[in-house]
Amino acid sequence: MNMKEISVISGKGGTGKTSITGCFAALSTDSVFTDCDVDAANLSLIMHPALLERHDFRASKKAFINHDKCTGCNLCRELCRFDAISNAYDVDLLSCEGCGVCYHSCPEEAIVYEEVISGQWFISQTAHGPLVHARLGIAEENSGKLVTLVRNKAKEVANEESKQRIITDGPPGIGCPVIASLAGVSVALVVTEPTLPGVHDMERVLAVCRHFKVPALVCINRYDLDEENTYKIEEYCNSAEVPVAGKVPLDRKVTEAMLQGVSVVEYGDSPAAKRINETWEQVKKYLAI
Repeated sequence: MNMKEISVISGKGGTGKTSITGCFAALSTDSVFTDCDVDAANLSLIMHPALLERHDFRASKKAFINHDKCTGCNLCRELCRFDAISNAYDVDLLSCEGCGVCYHSCPEEAIVYEEVISGQWFISQTAHGPLVHARLGIAEENSGKLVTLVRNKAKEVANEESKQRIITDGPPGIGCPVIASLAGVSVALVVTEPTLPGVHDMERVLAVCRHFKVPALVCINRYDLDEENTYKIEEYCNSAEVPVAGKVPLDRKVTEAMLQGVSVVEYGDSPAAKRINETWEQVKKYLAI
């Protein structure tokens, strides 16, 4: 089965990545959707999923002190570089980094080192198709592992239901979660905006795509905010041989649709909806090559 994966990413937050992914979900047929922005998952706000499965995600260990064995020698507190152990020899789980130094050093073997729940992942059904999504716990790490888990589960669902595409709402930035959401995808759609931070961070995330040999397209959201910067983005993309798949104007209908909990292409005719529809057609055309 020749399944295609599209990862919608951005170099910075707030560019409209999730709104555009939600529109793609409404325009797409025969697709599975994933929300890999596990630190701040919000695709469900416009897709209204009906939960089918809920699972715990365990990817980190924390220290726990057995007070029946503890003699109060203070060695663990002296060795902890994160000040995670209180005067009463209780471990602050938010401060504990799970390094294991206290566990290996305790002379009384009073410290246990156990896996903890770092978050949850879900399989849901929406009006547009299956959605695999997740939520990382507060102050938890290993979001790259959770992104990988979500993507693997989405592939399983796509194979089981003979879906042709996986459309991913990826995380912003250039860190581990972004790399995990890019590995092996058919194309990355980089959503940017014509601001100085937007241009700078677009260049950085396109460099990540090049490093991992992931084909990339660019969508300029709210392009009419600063047409001079939009021109700079287009010039950069031309020089880097990165196609600009679409330019979406600033449109109040996007905010109105968001307040109603739907994507703008479902809300009604508008300039933004028209351009996003055209962008989706360009992405499909690229995938058909």
